[in-house]
Amino acid sequence: MSEIIQLNGRQIETERLELQHLKDGRRQIFCDFKVTSDAYHDIAVLLYEMNFRVNLPANGQEFDAAISNYFTDTTNLYEGNKVADYHLELTEIASA
Repeated sequence: MSEIIQLNGRQIETERLELQHLKDGRRQIFCDFKVTSDAYHDIAVLLYEMNFRVNLPANGQEFDAAISNYFTDTTNLYEGNKVADYHLELTEIASA
């Protein structure tokens, strides 16, 4: 079942989204999603930001997080009509 995550206001439809709580109380997200050739540039620019305001509309959670890990099976989507699988892990930034 797909679920929506918003990163800095950008909506992404995930194929898998898992929310966990770390021992120190921070939240960690694991998600997988598809990126098309058409969306590649926008997603790449977004991920280079590294820090995000995360919104999970399905459960009403919103918090600041940073990328702790991500990878893709395709590094060049500038060729048309391609789709890549992305895996993204975000960890909540501890509040001061």
